[in-house]
Amino acid sequence: MIKETKTEMPNIFNEHYEKYDAWYDNHQAAFLSEIAAIKKLLPATGQGLEIGVGTGRFAKALNISHGIDPAEKMVVLASKRGIDVCVGKGELLPYENESFDYVLIMIALCFVRDPVEVLKQANRVLKKNGKIIIGIVDRESFLGKFYQKKESVFYKEARFFSVPELRELLKTAGFDNPHYFQTIFRLLEDITVEEEPQEGFGKGGFVVVGADKPF
Repeated sequence: MIKETKTEMPNIFNEHYEKYDAWYDNHQAAFLSEIAAIKKLLPATGQGLEIGVGTGRFAKALNISHGIDPAEKMVVLASKRGIDVCVGKGELLPYENESFDYVLIMIALCFVRDPVEVLKQANRVLKKNGKIIIGIVDRESFLGKFYQKKESVFYKEARFFSVPELRELLKTAGFDNPHYFQTIFRLLEDITVEEEPQEGFGKGGFVVVGADKPF
């Protein structure tokens, strides 16, 4: 089901939503590697929300029931994948306080105008002792440096974060007890089989950070 809230539309994702969605088919081993890393920190049970759900690829693979995204054409695809989605921004989530057990934000934090407000909104809709899980391309990694130089239709608009920067943003938004897993140890074109995620950060291009909302 698709619900709508007032939002500013990111034209780049509406214009190129098919190219975005096809990336996952063209880089399946990398996608599965990222899924494996997320699962290291994602709760096994409970109701989840993905902020920046896009076309629903991650939500579908991880059994996340709800999603929100400002790109209407992406939301249509996510809905077709069975996600309960709405059109809206992470800075103004249309959900009640303490509605979810966990929140996932995959890459989307580097495209929002106010990342701290998005994280505060995630904190608001999380239940006490809920968990936030964030996936980023680490700015200081080989992959982050590659994308900062490459003329990517998507990443040319991105603001990349380092892991220490993200840790500080989470702290400002009221989260604590961060944990880290990493994957993508080679350029995407060179990944032909699913990689085993490693704890920590500093080697992998893709880092998953999990943190807790205190009681």
